[in-house]
Amino acid sequence: MAASSTATRLSPPRLHAPTTPSPHLPLRRSRFSPLRAAKLEAVLSIGTHLIPHPRKAETGGEDAFFVNGDDGGVFAVADGVSGWAEKDVNPALFSRELMAHTSTFLKDDEVNHDPQLLLMKAHAATTSVGSATVIIAMLEKTGILKIASVGDCGLKVIRKGQVMFSTCPQEHYFDCPYQLSSEAIGQTYLDALVCTVNLMEGDMIVSGSDGFFDNIFDQEIVSVISESPGVDEAAKALAELARKHSVDVTFDSPYSMEARSRGFDVPSWKKFIGGKLIGGKMDDITVIVAQVKAVMIPDDEGVDEEKGQGDEQGSAVAVASSEQKEDSITT
Repeated sequence: MAASSTATRLSPPRLHAPTTPSPHLPLRRSRFSPLRAAKLEAVLSIGTHLIPHPRKAETGGEDAFFVNGDDGGVFAVADGVSGWAEKDVNPALFSRELMAHTSTFLKDDEVNHDPQLLLMKAHAATTSVGSATVIIAMLEKTGILKIASVGDCGLKVIRKGQVMFSTCPQEHYFDCPYQLSSEAIGQTYLDALVCTVNLMEGDMIVSGSDGFFDNIFDQEIVSVISESPGVDEAAKALAELARKHSVDVTFDSPYSMEARSRGFDVPSWKKFIGGKLIGGKMDDITVIVAQVKAVMIPDDEGVDEEKGQGDEQGSAVAVASSEQKEDSITT
């Protein structure tokens, strides 16, 4: 029996609980230490891929994301809460506008390379009715990754074939995540999970919406990353594997396993014939894969030329929708 999604639930009144700390210890010291920052800087090479829910393919789905390669690199994912469709509201409008404002306020002096403040600015400027889960990650040139997330969009760091760091989803109860909203009942930037991770050259970052992480296991992510020649290929392969799992009624997905652990299951009479809650979860699937690279910055007059060659992403990275069209924001 396929697992049916109940992720359309809107958020209940905001809980004033303290921010949940990351369960992982900080990673080892970054090789991009301040002593070497004048000579060696960290940048992200970024690949993206989005596959809409099968029934939402014509409209592009309700996920949106933003990527920018300036400085160290920035990326963000927003997942529109589909429950708004029951109120005759297009759930994609909120997530798309939120990502557009994320792009707009990226260089704001008050943001000062702080993803939580960027979240505050973007949310305050968003006027569309709706709500969304969201994650923003910024890489400093010293190799420190700053993360702010509200809800169940996720991020993992892979080093030498192992998952070294994972964000934790925030939820009120199963399938009802924290979410930024146009309504007063939603969460704010103050409720965001905020953490920093010290990265090293060669580290891989995998981020995405819950439609991705609900349908793929860590060992599959590591395997695809190790077999892919680049970040673009890795993002596409991961999205397609998650998409395949999402429509497989026999696949015991992370979502199905979590649902059973929370007490959701098939009717008791079906258990007598071996039945259990199983299957993938059809949803919009957004994947961002980034690799940490080191760029040597000389102190002489060739600084500008060298930096231009090392920054592969440019000032406004071309990101990909399901058709890989170029734009700095995609839906």
